[in-house]
Order: sequence, then structure tokens, then C-alpha cells
Amino acid sequence: MNNSFLRISIWVYLAIFFLYLLGPLVIMSITAFNSSEFPRMTPWECLTFQWFGELMQDQRILNGIKNSLIIGAGTVVLSVAMGLAGALLLTQIWPKLRATYYTIIIAPILIPGVVLGISTLVFWDRINRMLGLGADSFLSNGIFLTVIGQSTFIASYCMLVLVARLQRYDVALTEAALDLGASHAQAFRKILLPFMRPAIASAAVLAFLASFENYNTTTFTFGGYPTLTIELAQKVRYGITPAISALAFIIVALTVFFALLNEAKLKRQELVAAARKKATVEELAGKIKLPSFFAGNMAAVLLVVFAIATITVVGTATAYNPGQCIANVKEQKRLEAEERIQELRRQREERRKQNEAEQGGATQSAPKPSNNSGFGNVFAPNTLGGDEGTDEGEEGSNNDTQPSNNSGFGGAFDPNSLQND
Repeated sequence: MNNSFLRISIWVYLAIFFLYLLGPLVIMSITAFNSSEFPRMTPWECLTFQWFGELMQDQRILNGIKNSLIIGAGTVVLSVAMGLAGALLLTQIWPKLRATYYTIIIAPILIPGVVLGISTLVFWDRINRMLGLGADSFLSNGIFLTVIGQSTFIASYCMLVLVARLQRYDVALTEAALDLGASHAQAFRKILLPFMRPAIASAAVLAFLASFENYNTTTFTFGGYPTLTIELAQKVRYGITPAISALAFIIVALTVFFALLNEAKLKRQELVAAARKKATVEELAGKIKLPSFFAGNMAAVLLVVFAIATITVVGTATAYNPGQCIANVKEQKRLEAEERIQELRRQREERRKQNEAEQGGATQSAPKPSNNSGFGNVFAPNTLGGDEGTDEGEEGSNNDTQPSNNSGFGGAFDPNSLQND
């Protein structure tokens, strides 16, 4: 009973974990096929592929992808080379200095990317000035600065991957090659490098992905060569469209495709190794019957299913026309908008009539306001009407000693107007 509960708990935890991890990607991928002009999954309007077409026509995004690929390739070459050199030195350095050297190599990972970007820009700008080069030199080029800035910390990641592989290397193989007359370069090229090839491939993939998604360091060094992340960040400031979701869907699809391809390849190698291990001497001397590519290889089956689904989607996109559906949705939105406008007008009219009724009742029941405010009737409604001013003028003409208050301001400037009776 406890084991069953434990297994159920583990499966529930895994489901929640992967839902939390992959849920946003799934939702964003679905929004790429919704005709809504804002990326959303609900309410669903129409199935459309127009956002993929708009993505392919967005020159800024395409230019950002091109720059990201160029910078990623340069970062891979430089980071893997520095990481391999650092890993070799770490395994051969004096043991008492190994901890200090490891700390120095790992330090760029702990430094914020903003600091690395600013320091890279300032350092190479100073070098450019010391050499007397112009502002358009290669040292000030955005691609060069971005590759240098990203490699300062990505090389540390590559070194960690390569060190993990290098720790399983038998140094006796290199020593045997040297004893047999091979040079150090030959021993490295023919013995050590083939052994390190899987780790080098893994480090290259890691370096490319880290470069492709980097933003903090790149934002200070890209110059006139904005990468994809820079372009996306600038677009988000002014509002995003489902074309960004289409780009995310393409990236997710490519990631899944290459992951399945790599898994199918590894599984194929395991099946071949197992078949050779079980083969007899006669079979080894002749031709071993190897298992088919799909036999026991679930990743290969999924890869084929994924490829068929991709071809189906592309074929549907070329033949499907959502114009009528989108027109119906727009007409429905127009009718809903008119209904909301009519409802707002009706509510406004009801409020106006209610306010008029309340004001009319308040006018009939309210007493006549007193004008004895101490300000000479300046705020009286009929002050500027002329009736009271005419009467006061007639009284003033009868009494020569009394000054006239017919100034049009209700006696506001009379010296005695603020005196209490």
C-alpha cells in the first residue's frame, strides 16, 4: 500500500513538474495557430498559418537570426578551444595550484552578464585607442565584441563538460603512444582527441545554445549587429504579435527534432553493440545481422511520426484558406461592439434621466438660498442681471450723500460690505 502510494505520488509530482516546465511552451505554440492579433489561446477564433508568413517577412527578425547564427558559430569555436585548453591544464597542473586555477576559471560564471558586457566594451575600446585604430576597426565591430564577451563565461561551461570526460581518460594510452615513437601532437590528434569527441560535441551544443539565448552581455556589445534576443526585446516594448509565437513554435519543433534524432542515434548504437556482443565467432568473422533502425528504437518511431506530422502541417498550410472564418469572426466582433455601444448609450440615458429627476425634486424641496454671505452678493445668481442694480441706482440718485453700488459686482468692493449688521 505504501509502495503504491509512493509511485502515485512520484507520477503526480512528475506530471506537475513537466506541466510547470513545458506548459508555457505548449500554450505559446498553440497561440501561433490562432487568428487573434494578440497571442492568446482562448477564446479560439480561427485556425491560421498567417503568422508564420509574417514571421518570414519580418526582416528584423531574420537579420537577428542571421547575426545570432554567426555569433554562435564564433562563440563555439573560441569557447570550445579555450575550454579544452583549460581542462587539459587543470588535469596536468601541480595539485597544490589546482584549486586556485579552478577558482579563476570558474569566476566568469559567477560574474553578472551586465558586468561582463560593460567590461568587454570598455577594455577593447581602450585597446582600440592604444593601437590608434578608427571607430570602424574590427576591434569595435559588434560581432567581434559579442563573441569575445560571450566566450569569457561560456568557455567555463565548456571546460566543466570537458573535465568530466577527461577525468575518465587513461593517461597510459598517451604514454604508450609516446613510447612507440609518436609525437605529442600525434598522440593528441589520434588518441586523446577521438576520446574527447563526444564531450567536445556536447560542449559545442551547450556553447551555441548559451550564445543564442544570451541577452545581458550582448546588449552592451552588439553594436550594429543585433541578435535575435535583442530584436525580440525591442519588439516586446511596443507590443508583441503571434509572429513571436510562431518563432517560438519553430524553435521548439527544431529542438524536439534534433533531440529525437540524437536519441535514436544513441539507441541504434546500443542495439548494434548488444548485437555484436551476443554474436558468435562465426558471425563476427562473417557479416552480423544487425537489427533494423526501428526495432526496439522508440525514439526512431517518434522521429518518423514527428516528420510525418510536420509534412502534414506544411501541406495543410499551403492549401488551407481561413479567409471566410476570419471574416465571420470580424463580423461577429463588429456586432458585439455595436451591442456594447448601444448598451452603454442606454445606460448613460438612464443615468441622465435619473439625475434630472433627482435635481428636479431637490429644486422643489430646497429653501431659497440666503444671499447674506458677507461678500456683498457677489455670488448671487442675479447679481449681473441689472434689476437690483437699477433699483440701487435710483435710490442713489435720490440720496446724494450715499455712494452708488451699481458697479455690476453686487457691492463686492463696498468698504462696508463685510461689516456685520
